[in-house]
Amino acid sequence: MAREVKCTQSAVSQHIRRLEKETGLPLVERRPRGVVPTGAGLILHRAVQEGLTALNDAMRLLDELRTGRHGSVAIATGSTTIRHFMGASVKEFRHTFPDVRLEFHTERSSERCLDALRTGLVELAWVTITPDVHGLEQRPVTDLDWVLAVHRDDPLAAEPALSLADLSHTQLIRPPAGTSSGRQVDERLGRGPTGATDWDTALLLAELGLGHALVPAVPGVTSHPDPLCLIPVRGLAPLEVGWAARQWSALSPSATAFADTVIAHLDAWGGTAGEREAS
Repeated sequence: MAREVKCTQSAVSQHIRRLEKETGLPLVERRPRGVVPTGAGLILHRAVQEGLTALNDAMRLLDELRTGRHGSVAIATGSTTIRHFMGASVKEFRHTFPDVRLEFHTERSSERCLDALRTGLVELAWVTITPDVHGLEQRPVTDLDWVLAVHRDDPLAAEPALSLADLSHTQLIRPPAGTSSGRQVDERLGRGPTGATDWDTALLLAELGLGHALVPAVPGVTSHPDPLCLIPVRGLAPLEVGWAARQWSALSPSATAFADTVIAHLDAWGGTAGEREAS
């Protein structure tokens, strides 16, 4: 970039920082191998190419983005996650930012959510936190204990807790194959048949008495278990979930606001992962 505009790299960096200060928005994502423009950066770049009138319009649009009065936020996550984790957050965000559009891209696994993030399809991804995710930033939000969902008329409903050994004697509906939660269960229980493609389907099968669903204790499940009983399962590490972004500091204010809204609701539900560690 510096060579193209016949300036030194430091001069270009100073100009960008000055523009970011004036607009109040991140204009580039700074990566190890260079920089790429943010959504706000692209708006400003197009306006500069089109002329002064377009530049004035762009500055107005950037101000709306900065104050959260305009724009969109694209999020990758699973459909069951939207239902169980984000329902109340979406309602609050829409009330606070009525002109900001939320776009949800539903994927079947955390890996596919991360791929959507890498390719620039979305700004945020709600995922199972995993180590060694290169080029992305992850923020753990909450830990989910495992429960076995059984119909309240099932003999197991009277049990206060179950061990991994107990699960070998049940008609187990396991987490979806190829997902982070499915692999975690496979590591502890060995591979086995999976009876559902998502958590909601697993719960429905358990409700119909067609098996016992091993699922994370997500907010929507623990709040409305009837006619199911949720029995704690000992011996499985909690499932750590949270946000991922290409670069947290480069997120639009609206994206940051939505992420914070979800975190606040989960904090009210049962405390975030960081708070539980501190306690």
